[in-house]
Amino acid sequence: MTKEEKLATIEQFKRSENDCGSVEVQVALLTGRIKELTEHLKIHKKDFSTRRGLLALVNQRRSLLKYLSNNDFARYSALIAKLGLRR
Repeated sequence: MTKEEKLATIEQFKRSENDCGSVEVQVALLTGRIKELTEHLKIHKKDFSTRRGLLALVNQRRSLLKYLSNNDFARYSALIAKLGLRR
């Protein structure tokens, strides 16, 4: 993920002017990295260290989504719909 893509993602999902670390932004950035690693693993099927890193990112995203679901279900639903995640 390039710097410009990261800034565009932050702009799209931020909740306030100075926001760069809210749950929505974190989940969106993790989703971008997960998509990139998934594409990498389609080509390099035996890259097990990358697979391990991918699983760590998926678990981190799951944890953040669970937190958001428990605290503010409306924000959770909006984020899932915006990112196109299955839940």
